[in-house]
Amino acid sequence: MKKSTLKNLSLGVLLGVAVVGGLAFSEDDHESPIEVLDGGRLQYKWFTTATPKTMSFAGEEVPLKNWEVKERLDREILFNYYMHGSTLYILKLKDRVFPIIEERLKANGVPDDFKYLCAAESALRNQTSSAGAVGYWQFLKATGTQYGLEINDDVDERYNLVRSTDAACAYLKAAYNKFGSWTAAAASYNCGMGGYNSRSNAQFTDYYYDLLLPEETNRYIFRILALKELLGNPKKYGYIVAKEDAYKPIPTRQVVVTESIPNLASYAQEQGTNYKILKTLNPWLRDQDLSIRSGKEYTLLLPRK
Repeated sequence: MKKSTLKNLSLGVLLGVAVVGGLAFSEDDHESPIEVLDGGRLQYKWFTTATPKTMSFAGEEVPLKNWEVKERLDREILFNYYMHGSTLYILKLKDRVFPIIEERLKANGVPDDFKYLCAAESALRNQTSSAGAVGYWQFLKATGTQYGLEINDDVDERYNLVRSTDAACAYLKAAYNKFGSWTAAAASYNCGMGGYNSRSNAQFTDYYYDLLLPEETNRYIFRILALKELLGNPKKYGYIVAKEDAYKPIPTRQVVVTESIPNLASYAQEQGTNYKILKTLNPWLRDQDLSIRSGKEYTLLLPRK
C-alpha cells in the first residue's frame, strides 16, 4: 500500500472515530479534528461538547434557560469529558457497583440519580481523601457514626458499600425533609446542612441555582449532572466499553459470623480462599482479626463455591 494511501486511510479512520464520538464541531466551518502536517505528523484539534438542552436531577428540573446555569453545566461536562481515563474506568466499574447502590437507594426511598453523587464523590471506589473522608460515599468519622456506621479499629463500615449507602440515604432523607428539595439535599452533602442553611438564610432563598455557595459546592451539583450525562449516554460522547470489558458483579456467598475470629488469614483458608480475597471482598475489615461482642453479628462475603 502506498504511503499516501495509508496516510489518507488513517486520517479517514480517525475522522470517523471523532464523528462517531460526538465531538461538536461546526459543519459550516468544515473543520477537521485532525490536520496532517509536513512529514505526516498529525495535529489534533480539541472541540467543545454540546450541552444538553434539558436536564433534571431526582425529578427536579435544571433551569438551563438561565445562561449562568447552562455555562456551569457546560464547564463540568467539558472537564469530565476530557478526563478520558477516569471516565472510562468509572464506566467499567458501574456494572459492578451501580446495581448494589440502585437497590439500596430504592429500598430507602431515595431517587436513583443519587448514584451519580456517589460517582462524583469517589469515582465508585473505596477512597480516602486528604480530609479523612472515607469510602464510596466519603464519610468523615463523626458523620458516619452519626448516621449509624460502626467505625473502630476492627471494623469501618464506611468501606462497606451496602452499609454506607444506607447511611448516605439516611443523611439525604434528613436533608430533604429539612430543605424540601433533593437538589438542596445533594448540595448539603458537600457543604453540610448547617452550611447550606446559613447561606440560604443570609441570601433569602434555599433554591440551589440562585445561591452563591463555596466554590466546591457551586461546582458540586454540576459535576453530578455531568457524570449523569456522560455515564448515562456514553456512546453519545464517544465512550465505548464493550460488554465483555465491563467489570461484572463478583459471584459471592454470604456467611453470618457471631463469634470472634482470632486470625482472619487462617479463617480465609478454612473457607477455601485467602487473606487477600477476604479483605478485598470485605474492605470494612480493618485488622488481622475480628472481635465480636456477645449478641453482635457480621455478614462476610466469600467467593461462591
